[in-house]
Amino acid sequence: AALTVRFLTRRFIGEYGDMEFIYSHNLTVDGREILFHIWDVPNSQQAEEGSSEEKRIQWADSFVLVYSICDRASFNILPLKIQFIKASKEGQNQEKVPIVIVGNKRDLHHQRVVSSEEGRLLALSLDCGFYEVSAAE
Repeated sequence: AALTVRFLTRRFIGEYGDMEFIYSHNLTVDGREILFHIWDVPNSQQAEEGSSEEKRIQWADSFVLVYSICDRASFNILPLKIQFIKASKEGQNQEKVPIVIVGNKRDLHHQRVVSSEEGRLLALSLDCGFYEVSAAE
């Protein structure tokens, strides 16, 4: 949620509840007006299986999966999530689904438990993009 709010408002808010939101946002990219619809799902709700997660996957055209560099569990769940997304999306039309893995909390490097190299290697092995960022900065 912090990363989404930072993208939409350029502000950082450190604490969020455990709620799911859909945001709409216009942005000009390379001279073209782009309308983003962002379905922001907290980590606790991403753990759901079944129709809710399937509905989110079918709704989306691309995916940004965010983990905390300070939380190994949030990183370890990514391969399963990505495999589930790819099986659901690519099985239908054989097109590669755009997925980006984002390691957040780069500013908390002193609490890091997931290395940048681990993130890069996971993204490479799963054919995803990769970035490390700090929503706070």
